[in-house]
Amino acid sequence: MAADTPADDRLEERWRGILAVHARTMCEVDRVLRPHGLGASDFEVLDVLASDPPPTATSADTCRIYRVQDLVGRVHLSQSALSRLISRLERDGLVERSACTEDRRGVAVVLTRRGRELHAEVLPLQRRVLARMLRGTAGAG
Repeated sequence: MAADTPADDRLEERWRGILAVHARTMCEVDRVLRPHGLGASDFEVLDVLASDPPPTATSADTCRIYRVQDLVGRVHLSQSALSRLISRLERDGLVERSACTEDRRGVAVVLTRRGRELHAEVLPLQRRVLARMLRGTAGAG
């Protein structure tokens, strides 16, 4: 096995720095959102549902309906972890699930009015955390 080079050591150091910033930022988002009954992963699901057109959207779509399988890659959770999170969000009245009309095996998820309102309320909090925690890290390394 070849010995690590100084360049490899720098890459590893940069990688560990990225992981540290991510961990600190997620913890801070969790802390700020906890009084609103949300964690960082909860917010990420609400944020995707609120802000991005789903992959199958048409220009006539007024409601952002996602299939659970389309959310998996967007929020970086396993399918089972995401399903549990969506169940909790549904129990809290923030999202609704239904069978996909084009694929009966799929599950569609959409924000409820309460989910949209809570997302709008906490969005500035999350964005302030990102601005504070990520300031100066984009060009680091």
